[in-house]
Amino acid sequence: MPNEESYYDVLGVGRDASPEEIRRSYRRCAIKYHPDRNPGDKQAEARFKQCAEAYEVLSDTDKRHRYDQFGRAGLRGAGLHDWAHMDVHDIFSVFGNLFGLGDLFGGVGGGGPVGPRQGASLRCALEVTLEEVARGANKTIEIRREELCEACRGSGAASGRRDRCATCAGTGRVQRASGFFRMVSDCPACGGRGSVVAQPCAECKGRGFVPKKRTMEIQVPAGIEDGQRIRYAGQGGAGEPGAPRGDLYAEVHVEPHPFLERHGCDLVCQVPVSISQAALGAEIQVPTLDGPQSLTVERATQSGDLFRLQGKGLPDVHAGGRGDILVQVVVEVPKRLSARQEELLRELAKTEEKGVLPHRESFLEKLAKHFRQGNDRAKKAKGGRKR
Repeated sequence: MPNEESYYDVLGVGRDASPEEIRRSYRRCAIKYHPDRNPGDKQAEARFKQCAEAYEVLSDTDKRHRYDQFGRAGLRGAGLHDWAHMDVHDIFSVFGNLFGLGDLFGGVGGGGPVGPRQGASLRCALEVTLEEVARGANKTIEIRREELCEACRGSGAASGRRDRCATCAGTGRVQRASGFFRMVSDCPACGGRGSVVAQPCAECKGRGFVPKKRTMEIQVPAGIEDGQRIRYAGQGGAGEPGAPRGDLYAEVHVEPHPFLERHGCDLVCQVPVSISQAALGAEIQVPTLDGPQSLTVERATQSGDLFRLQGKGLPDVHAGGRGDILVQVVVEVPKRLSARQEELLRELAKTEEKGVLPHRESFLEKLAKHFRQGNDRAKKAKGGRKR
């Protein structure tokens, strides 16, 4: 979107920023907007999540390249995390603990190691046509999500077993004093888990997860609106061993229709007609989601008049039933006339003073009366001053 803030602006770096600069900037932003530092501040929390979203894209070479080339549209189907629906612990479970940020001010969490974390929620964009909205549709998408490494069964260790962290003695937390304050954070060595990997798994490089592509069928309900999300529970990234998967959110984008504009469950279209069709009446073709349909334009139709095609709109996804199509007639005045057409229109113009156009005649009569009354008042006022 043209007015959407770029990921570079979110992190406050230039487009030529190095990975280390992006990493440092994200750390500064995460500390600045951390919810523990800004309790109850929803704007700070939203900004905190925007920083995480920006870092996810700019810290990944492939995603950053796609973003630089095509903007956010190039990231559709890239399996981005759904940051808006994640809490602080979810965000740190993805990459926050790489910086030792954890629970900066001791405001969240207890004193023991972090249990197995649920998988990250993902999002994808889904393009649908207005015809698919009217009938519902099945769409096939391809997502990239984290799966547990089969070689180490998600432990990240070559032996399949993690060792107790020596830095935090297995508690998952570290403390440091600053004046009168005691700050508690996730252990930077183990990321709050209380255990570390001595010899990383060769397959997943110690992460415990490997990215894989998956094809899914998404059911689009009839009547869905642009921007709505469809939630698929348990279809996001894999959780740590013993934890459930995250969710998948498919955000629907309805493609513009060349003729029909949506207003709730109703559809509106403008259809041009000629002067003669409007004056004499005609049978015209109008667009619907089922193809062209005939519509009778009555005699003396005025530009802007509405005709209704009942039940030809969109289904109501909540209450049932269907909307209508509202056809607005627009009378077109020809820009070029043949000699014969001009002759006929001039003949018509001569008859307009004989009551053929009563509305215009009434308007002209009211206009003349208004000026007569104004002139009479002016003369009376002038005569009064002379006396």
